[in-house]
Amino acid sequence: MSGSDSRPEANSDWPQNYFNYFTEIEDRFQVARGSGLFLLSPLDWALIESWKNAGIPLEAVLKGIDDAFEKWRKRKQTRRLVNSLAYCSQAVLEAAQRTPAAQQRQTSAEAPFRLEELRSYLENASAAIEAHAESSFQEIAESLRVLAAEAEAHLQDLETLERRLTALEEKLVAAIRSSRSDEDLFQLRDSLDRELKPYRSKMTAEQLSMLERRYLDTALLKSVDLPRLSLFYLH
Repeated sequence: MSGSDSRPEANSDWPQNYFNYFTEIEDRFQVARGSGLFLLSPLDWALIESWKNAGIPLEAVLKGIDDAFEKWRKRKQTRRLVNSLAYCSQAVLEAAQRTPAAQQRQTSAEAPFRLEELRSYLENASAAIEAHAESSFQEIAESLRVLAAEAEAHLQDLETLERRLTALEEKLVAAIRSSRSDEDLFQLRDSLDRELKPYRSKMTAEQLSMLERRYLDTALLKSVDLPRLSLFYLH
């Protein structure tokens, strides 16, 4: 993850659209591609999360998508459709560099979801993890139960709650990784490398490193049918 103070986690104010980041980007990509039925891949979702963690403003991502497709449409041959958000990665980074820092933060007066939604989200995550017998999983499930019981207080400080959930997810992923064989981990990375190959030249080394981590973390959680814990996945 980037150490820059431009990260959302490092700012005193979260962007007003912070929890709409994923859906706004998905919608814009589908509109730009001209296919509302197109589903983003695990690589695409990991890429969006890497942009979010790097503090790239939503408006820069949306502008980058528009710019990438405008350039694509000007090509002499456009028969091959754009099938991954990774195609837009270079344009997104360029748009982010042009976005004034003052436009990167806005305050939000209202919570993006209701107390009942937050409590249910935390309780469901706890139950899913508790279903696994490993002792390390049980500790994480108990921590989530405590957070759910204190949901009303956490609703007033979602930024701190998100950091707590991030720490719990990192602990959970580490536990899953330690239980996987070398071959399992190799297969996951090999799958990622195949998907990334056409787009590596469009990304920086830092972006690639962050993307690889998010992709592999998500894949490990999915391998044991466990949810992501970030509040981004609440809706």
